[in-house]
Amino acid sequence: MTGTGRSRAAGAERGTLDKAAHENFPVAPFFLPRAWRTDLMAVYGFARLVDDIGDGDLAPGGADARLLGVPAEDAEDRLVMLDAFEADLHRVFASTPRHPLLRRLQPTVRRCGLSPEPFLGLIGANRQDQLVSRYETYDDLLAYCELSANPVGRLVLAVTGTATPERIRRSDAVCTALQIVEHLQDVAEDLGRDRIYLPAADMKRFHVQEADLATRTAGASVRALVAFEAQRARDLLNEGAPLVGSVHGRLRLLLAGFVAGGRAAIHAIAAADYDVLPGPPKPGRVQLLREAGVTLRGKG
Repeated sequence: MTGTGRSRAAGAERGTLDKAAHENFPVAPFFLPRAWRTDLMAVYGFARLVDDIGDGDLAPGGADARLLGVPAEDAEDRLVMLDAFEADLHRVFASTPRHPLLRRLQPTVRRCGLSPEPFLGLIGANRQDQLVSRYETYDDLLAYCELSANPVGRLVLAVTGTATPERIRRSDAVCTALQIVEHLQDVAEDLGRDRIYLPAADMKRFHVQEADLATRTAGASVRALVAFEAQRARDLLNEGAPLVGSVHGRLRLLLAGFVAGGRAAIHAIAAADYDVLPGPPKPGRVQLLREAGVTLRGKG
């Protein structure tokens, strides 16, 4: 690789990892052991990049396509890009991957004994995004979250060596809740991509039409629907919150941060009177700290 190529590869890698600062939850906070931070950032880099491919949010210039060996004429074809990314994922387990974020992931996979399945789930979710833009029922949405969100929590438990069946069950509830909250924050943005993650059956129940989601501010029916889905997410967070108390030390702080991030985001949505259409309601630092304290005390 030439010096220019290395520079572009480094830029693509850095640009993806920098997005960690804008998530609803802490990705790899400073208080964790260095090895955990390294491994969690490697997992995050994978998850963020596959989402960026699926959303068409890659940095301009085609650096990621070139790194994955995708011809320039196919660089805008998300399914082609996802296929190339999956092929590079398999190289993580068998040889040497091409993309720097997957080369960063390879030592983590080996050190933690990670399997391909959770990574393949995340790729599968993004393939589904190219083919499915509406979800008829809440159960359909939960099945999507099983691919799009739950693998992340399972990877966190695997990286930290704390996975048990009960912790995985609780983690799945937290991760699904976080995904639902993100969908609520991003209703307008998702509609701009011709995607709706509000179940059609719930929209019908609350007399919400797709056109109601395209307005600048939400009417009463949309707000009622968002409040209903937010309560579902809150219930899932409460179901998963005992995960925090099942671990100790700095991992407990990390998992509390995940739960608190979701709870604080729901609080921000409620504070906006469930009007998510002008833009994603974001929690402030004080609310995040308050929710973290509540979660660590096993309340809420």
